[in-house]
Amino acid sequence: MYCCLEHVELAIDIYVDNKEQAPEITTVPVDKQPKLCEFCAKQAEYMVGNECF
Repeated sequence: MYCCLEHVELAIDIYVDNKEQAPEITTVPVDKQPKLCEFCAKQAEYMVGNECF
């Protein structure tokens, strides 16, 4: 899940509820922007989950 700083805790909670494990939290690389937060229209700063870019 891509998210902004404001929604990173919400993304972590959702991930843990769904996967029952702790997610990897990484910053979104500058070359992969503009990604948008999945909870609002702000620029995503973090990727929460175990997904590769």
